[in-house]
Amino acid sequence: MSSSNAGRFTPENIRSLAGRRIIVTGANSGIGLDATRIFASKGARVILACRNTEKGQRARDEIVRAHPSAEVEVRQLDLASLASVQRFADEYLAKDRALDVLVNNAGVMALPRSLTEDGFEMQIGTNHLGHFALTARLFAALEAGKDARVVNVSSLVHKGGRVDFDDLHGAARYAKWTAYSQSKLANLLFTFELDRRLREAKSSVITAACHPGYAATNLQFVGPQMEKSSFVEGVMRLGNKVFAQPAELGALPTVYAAVADDVRSGDFIGPDGFMEMRGYPVKVQAAARAKDAAVAKRLWTVSEEACKVTFAITAHT
Repeated sequence: MSSSNAGRFTPENIRSLAGRRIIVTGANSGIGLDATRIFASKGARVILACRNTEKGQRARDEIVRAHPSAEVEVRQLDLASLASVQRFADEYLAKDRALDVLVNNAGVMALPRSLTEDGFEMQIGTNHLGHFALTARLFAALEAGKDARVVNVSSLVHKGGRVDFDDLHGAARYAKWTAYSQSKLANLLFTFELDRRLREAKSSVITAACHPGYAATNLQFVGPQMEKSSFVEGVMRLGNKVFAQPAELGALPTVYAAVADDVRSGDFIGPDGFMEMRGYPVKVQAAARAKDAAVAKRLWTVSEEACKVTFAITAHT
């Protein structure tokens, strides 16, 4: 670790992760891939849970070339399909049983309105509901894991979000950035409600959230490409070039939340720089709206009903 990074969380000061079992959703690109690289380089066994397994395999091959002894594998997971979520979880439980870290990283951003296989608006459906269902279905494995963690990747834009329970899926009125902000706020409401329930149950599982600041990834381009807007795509590319930090730095809050020894349940991790846009990971504060327990409890109930799951947490005395 260089003197300029003294005291900062960097890959160089991460302890060995040998024996840790980690799932990262959306691990084939962006901050998910960079986080997976770090986990694998430290000896963790990592599953790349990807919608596109061909891209996932290319990412795996890239990691193994750099770290020949890395234990990484690709499994198919489409968070826009509850059937796919259930299939992934069932296969994991049948083969592996225990899980140490679940990183709910995959996401879509600012898309034109479209629906998931189950009729959910794509952003709330992928970013929140798919991950809620996945976490619920894998929770028995997390309870069987060692010092297990659930990490939910949110965004700075959660600060402008509101959960519209009367029109959660944007059927009456849809604005892509409003829908995205809602989904990222939902990630935090889920994290903090899960934390409350874990504490009440005296569970050893912990949950934390993080955000990457403004990181240069492919996420920014999907919406403009779907809309066939070369102008907006160009603006996004310029923003990435001028203002964004590299994806590998944007991945560090995720890695911190997943492995740092000082993380406590309910923590929120983000960059330490100006307006949390860039920098090295530290504990940060979420917007007050993200800590509204009544909204979080309602969202939990709505999510269980929508996903047709019961999120069971074992109580300990």
